[in-house]
Amino acid sequence: MPIKIGLIGKTNTGKTTFFNSSTLSTDEISTYPFTTKKPSTSIGHAITLCVHKEFNVQDNPNNSKCSDGWRYIPIELIDLPGLIKDAWKGKGLGNQFLSIAAQSDALLHVVDASASIDSSGRITETGTGDPVSDFADIEEELNMWYQKILEGNRDKLQKMIKSENDQISALTELYQGLGIKKNHVMETLRITGLEGKDIENYNLHESKKFSTQLRKISKPTLIVANKIDVPGADKNFVRLRERYNDMIVVPASADSELTLRRAEQKDLIKYSPGSELFDILKTNELSQKQLGALDFIKKDIMGEYMRTGVQFAINVTVFKLLKMNSIYPVANPEKLSDKKGRVLPDLVLLKDGATVVDLAKEVHSDLVKGLLYAKDLRYKLRVPTNYQLRDRDVICLINASKK
Repeated sequence: MPIKIGLIGKTNTGKTTFFNSSTLSTDEISTYPFTTKKPSTSIGHAITLCVHKEFNVQDNPNNSKCSDGWRYIPIELIDLPGLIKDAWKGKGLGNQFLSIAAQSDALLHVVDASASIDSSGRITETGTGDPVSDFADIEEELNMWYQKILEGNRDKLQKMIKSENDQISALTELYQGLGIKKNHVMETLRITGLEGKDIENYNLHESKKFSTQLRKISKPTLIVANKIDVPGADKNFVRLRERYNDMIVVPASADSELTLRRAEQKDLIKYSPGSELFDILKTNELSQKQLGALDFIKKDIMGEYMRTGVQFAINVTVFKLLKMNSIYPVANPEKLSDKKGRVLPDLVLLKDGATVVDLAKEVHSDLVKGLLYAKDLRYKLRVPTNYQLRDRDVICLINASKK
């Protein structure tokens, strides 16, 4: 299953433009409220440096693609309807939004850094909105949703605790629809200092404290300061970084990325998502307006921020927030190929700390049976089944049948 990343935020922050620029979808972009009335899902990519040059081989990717030495790993992006105040109570498209957000492994929270929307997400005069407050509003909706689940199921939770005689297991089961794991609950209790307290004795402050922390841990979030191309947005980017200094804030111009991706599609320019440069290939087929737009992107966006920020935000989410490592499993250790002869065919994303056994489970459950050890093909080492894999490892799994 590919990693799922949800795009959240108020209406008119540029979520759909971000979605279209990273997936080359053609979803409707408009300024009226609730343009996105239902979630849209499409495939984008996380991008990492491929290992084939290091091993001096020509790869033949199967579950991903390789271009100019970069591996493009499919991930699922979900463009969620914009939230309104009290969505956690079911207002607007709140229930639909929150149920889909629950399926996401991580969230990209898109805010309008140009301050061109009011508190309800309607277009207003540039500079009169407040992206810092906009972010806080949506975060509060998510936190209240998590607390609602806890507060609305107190009796059920107590019965579960008595039945299982385990508070952590009961909480995990209560939130399982949100993808909550036992380690999420344990970490939340540790951080909040609520480890030794019975849930039935939580007051509202403590239940909010628990719910908020559980949401942060289970749905790691990156802030996308979009519309950085608009004058004045740079100041709000600084404000966001200062106010939320415990989070990652990425400046982005989804409009610029979409312009580059569409031009690249038509072979007008040479550009790779996330690149710091692009080259114009067909100057004579571009109007003065188009040339001016490309010049603006090159000087004012890439010149100032190095990149448009769209692909960078996705990469940071996958590799830093979710702490994923890129692992290359192969069947033939001499040729670095699978059983069909494809060289470095697959790239598997595994959480930092994952072991050889975890890789075997991901490749095929049958491989776990009789698993003896693995070979680290970079260092030509035999490693045990509990060996913790590292980013860019090329691994051959050895089981009893292969030996």
